[in-house]
Amino acid sequence: MQENLVIVESPAKAKTIEKFLGKGYVVKSSFGHIRDLSKKELGIDIKNDFAPNYEISPDKKKTVAELEKLAKSAKTVWLASDEDREGEAIAWHLAQVLGLRDENTKRIVFHEITKNAILHAIENPRGIDLNRVNAQQARRILDRLVGFELSPVLWKKIRPSLSAGRVQSVAVRLIVEREREIMAFRSTPYYRVVADFIAVDPDGKKSVFRAELNKRFATEQEAVALLEKCKTARFTVGSVERKPAKKSPAAPFTTSTLQQEAGRKLGMSVSQTMSVAQRLYEAGYITYMRTDSVNLSGQAIAAAKAEIVGLFGEQYSEVRNYKTKSKGAQEAHEAIRPSYMNKREIDATPAEKRLYDLIWKRTLASQMASARIERTVADIDIEGAEERFVATGEVVQFDGFLRLYSESTEDEAQEGESALLPPLSKGDQLSAQSVTASQRFTQSPPRYSEASLVKRLEELGIGRPSTYAPTISTIITRGYVVKENRDGSKREYAQLKLEKGKIDRKMLSENVGKEKNKLSPTDIGMIVTDYLDEQFADVMDYNFTAVVEKEFDEIAEGAKSWVDMIRGFYSKFHTTVDKALESQPVRSSQAHLLGTDPQSGKPVYVKIGRFGPVAQIGGDDGEKPRYASLKKGQLIASITLEEALDLFSLPRTVGQFEEKDVVIGIGKFGPYVRHDGKFVSLAKTDDPYTIELDRAVALIEEKRQKDAKSKVPIRTYPEEEGLQVLNGRYGPYIAFGGKNYRIPKGYTPEELTLEECREIIAKSKK
Repeated sequence: MQENLVIVESPAKAKTIEKFLGKGYVVKSSFGHIRDLSKKELGIDIKNDFAPNYEISPDKKKTVAELEKLAKSAKTVWLASDEDREGEAIAWHLAQVLGLRDENTKRIVFHEITKNAILHAIENPRGIDLNRVNAQQARRILDRLVGFELSPVLWKKIRPSLSAGRVQSVAVRLIVEREREIMAFRSTPYYRVVADFIAVDPDGKKSVFRAELNKRFATEQEAVALLEKCKTARFTVGSVERKPAKKSPAAPFTTSTLQQEAGRKLGMSVSQTMSVAQRLYEAGYITYMRTDSVNLSGQAIAAAKAEIVGLFGEQYSEVRNYKTKSKGAQEAHEAIRPSYMNKREIDATPAEKRLYDLIWKRTLASQMASARIERTVADIDIEGAEERFVATGEVVQFDGFLRLYSESTEDEAQEGESALLPPLSKGDQLSAQSVTASQRFTQSPPRYSEASLVKRLEELGIGRPSTYAPTISTIITRGYVVKENRDGSKREYAQLKLEKGKIDRKMLSENVGKEKNKLSPTDIGMIVTDYLDEQFADVMDYNFTAVVEKEFDEIAEGAKSWVDMIRGFYSKFHTTVDKALESQPVRSSQAHLLGTDPQSGKPVYVKIGRFGPVAQIGGDDGEKPRYASLKKGQLIASITLEEALDLFSLPRTVGQFEEKDVVIGIGKFGPYVRHDGKFVSLAKTDDPYTIELDRAVALIEEKRQKDAKSKVPIRTYPEEEGLQVLNGRYGPYIAFGGKNYRIPKGYTPEELTLEECREIIAKSKK
């Protein structure tokens, strides 16, 4: 009989912990949850107080059998799953399934995988916290009820195979609402005026600095009028104000802020961030990565101070205690931080190194002194004008935490750094080197990135640290939302420049609307959201979703019964489902009329087809309609008649090659070039609507060269005429007697002997 069996969630964690515990302890992994709600029907007995029907996952039966055997022969079983609700539920399921007895079962938790933390946990075991288990059960049961009852409504009313979820549907609603704001937005032009001034100090030294007019003009005429005044005006410094300011560091990372910052600084998706953080935690490099606490332990603060003083000196250290603002932040007792503050670098993958470096810097910066800055604001009066120019400058007098780390923002390009101003005094006369009025345009609200969506969900109180990554992954996988890049488009703007007494006007161009990895809804995402909004307003209400999260927190604290909470929700919800099933179907396939095709005089529609959104010409008069798929990024809600008609420009003839037509089209396998009865696929970078003859001919010739190369035999055998080793579409093969034979693994095609070929053919025949 072994002394101790320790059960953890992951094999990586098991390895790390086994190192610390040594002899007398066997550490095994449950590989996460060992059972879940039954997939047969609902898996919940509604009439019997929503009793869950759990079953062991088929892929976990072998793991459970091994753990059962080990548990029977152990004196003490230590349940060491993670310390959040999910981890508590895993411990409870293990105790239930393995038939563990209270007297020889101990529950231990730790926030970091270090020797001290593990040994401290062993010395301070506790029982399973059933309140936390119930909170996890309530979430799982509620989400199953919502998904199980809502999805069939969507199948019947919109289209088969759709699904809905309590948090996911609300997240999609946020993205849909933002898209509608963008669609409704109308950009208006305005003129922004900046001037480059020359200041001369008492020694005659010249300095050039920039200032912006305190007013923006709606029209070009107004901007020109100001430039005309500036031609002869005197410029005088009206006032100079210098203000000391402080910049304080951001708090250490929570799950949400780590996901946001890793997205902005490292370009990581939310699920990638969590996956890399999980590996760092299991290897013992960082503390637990699912937390909404910004608190640091006294030991961590002391270790951070020692590191800061050692690296930068005493003046850079400032002890700070951060308090968690979010309600229900009882999941974990510390923020995400390095397990060892003096460990600057780790031996790991590049992604793990980058994320660890971010966590290390953010944690240390949170315990560093504020940066001291002097801000200067100078007003410059224009003779004969009410408007004035304003120049702002910033001088960092002590860099403090900025020496190590600076928090990023969602749109850093627009932040703009304050320039350094020359010494200025009230009454100083300045001369303008140039005054420029540039046409600018109001901007639509930005689409959400994964990072900004997480921030918004957290602000609304929707979801908890463990739910952000799976929520975003689910809505993308289900096809309700796409994460995509947009190239943007060219826009012209006017620029007026006053220089040397003359106003010069020119037209310039800029790229606008360029986006990287932004979330936008698909047509089906918009249709489903509209339907759920109309029929299930409660479930889609942001406030309601946040209230449900608070109720889970109350269950975890033992202040509320999970059965009462589910009952209160379900009775109303089920009635709404029944009403929705009785109502008229939405019919997502119902066509939306755009107008009339000028060539045929037939109506042009857009709708959801069998394989996605399509445009349709005709079909009302019993004739077979024509269909064309919408392009990537086009939406039924916003496509115009002209854009829809453009989709029918394929197939199109782009010219002739070798006296035969070269035709571009889209077929079953994607865009193609057709020439002389043969088809060549377009590259991903080729647009079938804009590709020209030169590029099409290049693709045809490229394909010919490839085909010619594949027809040259790799090997021939004079002793056996007609036997060849050839290059095929799926790799090399043997051809003989009008039949083809696959070359098994282990053979090199170029070195095949005649005997080996005969042997392969003989075996293949059998």
